[in-house]
Amino acid sequence: MTTPLLSLRGASKVFTETGNRIELFRDLDFDLGAGDFVSITGASGAGKSTLLHILGLLESPTAGAVRFRGEDVSGLGDARLSRVRNREIGFVFQFHHLLPDLSALENVLLPLRIAGTLDAAGRARAESLLAEVGLGDRMEHIPARLSGGERQRAAVARALVNKPAVLLCDEPSGNLDTRNSDHLHGMLAALNRDHGVAVLVVTHDAALARLATRPLALRDGRLHSAE
Repeated sequence: MTTPLLSLRGASKVFTETGNRIELFRDLDFDLGAGDFVSITGASGAGKSTLLHILGLLESPTAGAVRFRGEDVSGLGDARLSRVRNREIGFVFQFHHLLPDLSALENVLLPLRIAGTLDAAGRARAESLLAEVGLGDRMEHIPARLSGGERQRAAVARALVNKPAVLLCDEPSGNLDTRNSDHLHGMLAALNRDHGVAVLVVTHDAALARLATRPLALRDGRLHSAE
């Protein structure tokens, strides 16, 4: 059996707020394999984004294990976790988080600079990705000169420039109109279908959720099939 890229085993997340114990989820088991396209829907406050952050190694579960390529990463130090995130996991959030004083191309090159791997081949890949998402003639524009949809597409290119195995998306079309949402959804499906990138998206958008080959819902602290 192929080892999943990302796994949860018995994962729970509990917060204490003003003396109250809030349990978002408990004893979750979850696998994301190479080439998977998984969506997770659920009510606001159900814990979808927290679950995504745990899978993205940005937060730790209260209990249970997080595994990347079969390795329990719970005990890894910050430097090692940062390296895994930078090299292996791409993130697309509801807000694009582009640096305002850098061009679209310079923003896409940032992960390569951080990894210390920026070279001519990396720059060519960044330019190719921007062209692939429809920004070939806009790559020298700063974010203020791009539309909302264009900024989000640049964020997708940035998430892919280090050739990650996994793309994690948190409400990626939440700030977009219908036309730009449809365009972005089609891009995510094509990346999964044509490039084999494993995609996990948490969303309230039913149209995006339906594109997934494995739609799930987080409800009452458990993951259920949404088919």
